[in-house]
Amino acid sequence: KNLTKRPEDQELQELYALYKQGNFGDNNKAKPGVLDIKGRHKWEAWEKLKGTSKESAMEKYVSIVKKLMDKYS
Repeated sequence: KNLTKRPEDQELQELYALYKQGNFGDNNKAKPGVLDIKGRHKWEAWEKLKGTSKESAMEKYVSIVKKLMDKYS
């Protein structure tokens, strides 16, 4: 199913963080530099999930995707 509208940046950032946590676990990457604003936001979103289990992150990811499909399709 395709979305008819692009989700908001905050929603996409949350999905990104949940995807990373669900697939790779806790963030162990260095924080991007000051000039990499987009990279820093993504890093910070993932960092907030530190300690969340992979399974929990995957479940929340699926839940949010379902909500976004209802909201934007």
